[in-house]
Amino acid sequence: MTKVITVEGMMCGMCEAHVAEALRKVPGVENAKADRNKKQATVTCGADVSDEALLKAIADTGYDASDVREAEPAKKGLFGFGKK
Repeated sequence: MTKVITVEGMMCGMCEAHVAEALRKVPGVENAKADRNKKQATVTCGADVSDEALLKAIADTGYDASDVREAEPAKKGLFGFGKK
């Protein structure tokens, strides 16, 4: 399952790394990536990972997090390949 979280306050690459590292430490999280330009973090995790645990991990690093939602599945193009 992939979740997208709105994150406010990231100003640089170190901020992105800080948020992603905090999310990766949450039990059940397989991968995490933060993007300051999009103001969001994307998390790949098991279904048992709570939104509250993800929000707390970000808040504990000093950033404002809200609006956890499931990522929309990639659209398939002709022949089943992903579109950009």
